[in-house]
Amino acid sequence: MTKLSVNINKIATLRNSRGGNVPDLIQVAKDVQRFGGQGITIHPRPDERHIKYQDALDLKSVVHTEYNIEGNPIAKFVDLVLKIKPTQVTLVPDAEDAITSNAGWDTIKHKAFLQEVISEFKANGIRTSIFVDAVPAMIEGAKQTGTDRIELYTEDFAKDYAAGKGDASVKPYRDCAIVANAIDLGINAGHDLSLDNIKYFKENIPGLLEVSIGHALICESIYMGLDNVVNMYLNKLK
Repeated sequence: MTKLSVNINKIATLRNSRGGNVPDLIQVAKDVQRFGGQGITIHPRPDERHIKYQDALDLKSVVHTEYNIEGNPIAKFVDLVLKIKPTQVTLVPDAEDAITSNAGWDTIKHKAFLQEVISEFKANGIRTSIFVDAVPAMIEGAKQTGTDRIELYTEDFAKDYAAGKGDASVKPYRDCAIVANAIDLGINAGHDLSLDNIKYFKENIPGLLEVSIGHALICESIYMGLDNVVNMYLNKLK
């Protein structure tokens, strides 16, 4: 079964919009795990517009499944991850002012930088993953950095699938998964995956270990309830 890690950034966004502690991010993380979620993902950004660095520290004691911290490995982020030592760190090349992640790493151009960062994380017992576009050369480049996994950036798939493009929407990702499997790289995926497209994606990606889903899952939960939606994803990922 492909594991489901729930990104709770949007919970923090809602909390921050009014100040105070409603909704309670820590309680939501506990509840997601109680409902069957197999991991918690956060993506703190330098401006702390949703997840605050203190949230990342506070979550360490309550995440008993898999704790995945995403972000651009600037010095402040690296220090935070080394202090927490989560299960996994996912490296994302987002600009400080980016609304959301919108591109994967050029693993060839940034090979030396990624090698340096990854070696430090792995020396501290933290599994590493690199956010990449569905380009075989970037998958092969990722292998050279020493990373344990890649995370396929799935926005293009989601758009093409919604447009009815069927197999053409998933083919680049399937091709990259075949490459990753051949060179012993673990495969994660995320961005714009939803209840509408997750089953099709999962069925067409060999060796898919984990998906990280936040925006769609939280939006769907507004209508159908968090417990119900988490379990709907789990059923589709079997």
